[in-house]
Amino acid sequence: MKDVRAPILATILAGCLIAPALSQNAPAGTDAAYIDDRSDPAALIRSLYSAINRHEFARAWDYFGDTKPAADFESFAKGYEGTTSVDVETGGVSEEGAAGSIYYTIPVAIRAKQQDGGEQVFAGCYTLRQLSAQTQEPPFKPLHIEKGELEPSTSAFEQALPASCGDGPMPPQRDTVLEAARAVFAASHGERCDAAAAAEADDAAEPADYTIRYRTKADDAEKEARLFRFLCMRGAYNTTFAFFMTDDGGGVRPLQFATPELDIHYVNNDPEAGVEAVNVIGFNSVDELVDADYDEANHTIVSHAKWRGVGDASSTGTWLFRNGLFSLVQYDVDASYDGEVNPETVLDYNIAP
Repeated sequence: MKDVRAPILATILAGCLIAPALSQNAPAGTDAAYIDDRSDPAALIRSLYSAINRHEFARAWDYFGDTKPAADFESFAKGYEGTTSVDVETGGVSEEGAAGSIYYTIPVAIRAKQQDGGEQVFAGCYTLRQLSAQTQEPPFKPLHIEKGELEPSTSAFEQALPASCGDGPMPPQRDTVLEAARAVFAASHGERCDAAAAAEADDAAEPADYTIRYRTKADDAEKEARLFRFLCMRGAYNTTFAFFMTDDGGGVRPLQFATPELDIHYVNNDPEAGVEAVNVIGFNSVDELVDADYDEANHTIVSHAKWRGVGDASSTGTWLFRNGLFSLVQYDVDASYDGEVNPETVLDYNIAP
């Protein structure tokens, strides 16, 4: 379809949306009704039409989002020279949610009347977008026009309205797997994780999302899994994350990680006096890891936990993805509080069985 920002007249029409009740020959200038309302798609359409017919082009320009209908505002305003009024009919509004937004699609038919008495009819579809109000930070972004596509119509204005926007611009497809991961995270960790702190973090708007392709010993066919990392808690010097992965049935499950239970002996039972021995006396499983991320090159999740802020005492675990699972392959411990970084390896299973 023809992009509305190409010819000047189509640029004009990119801003002209209105509900059927307001399809009329409103005079250009301040005699036209002033409407400024973004409470719903129809209200925004009425407001935009109000701005166009009152020649309040700055207001009309502001109803668009980051993608504007012209290269700059001056070109946008100049495009209306010679236009006396614009009539617009709209069809039924459809909506779809996607990744923190609601997208609305609207069929439109437009008739632009010129000073020389000529008329032109265009038809197509527009997309409007409303970002989630709960997750936004200043400056707030209200409902706005995201994009539009129109093409000249040979039909009369009254018959030009498209039946639907099936072939026009549509919202992005919903990521149902990501939505399922969010739901499982909320159900399993919602009460434990600090949602407020997570929402304020720059890296928490979306979970880290990885695609892993692999084969197992039992089946030589290539498989695919998605791995998600969600921020849970942010502390003074450690941050915890929870991991989730898709299973063969298409569901999403939380991951558990094997961790060694340590028996540490200090000289005179004083952690700052020196370490006598670090023994592994068993294993536990945890569903959160500290300062952890997935290394796509090595197919490992590595977690590094500081035992105090200076980082001279810590533990580092490495879990390798093989045969569809993450297995603990190495664990390093720096148990001495001596101001130095000197870890020792207490587990090493890096040789695949």
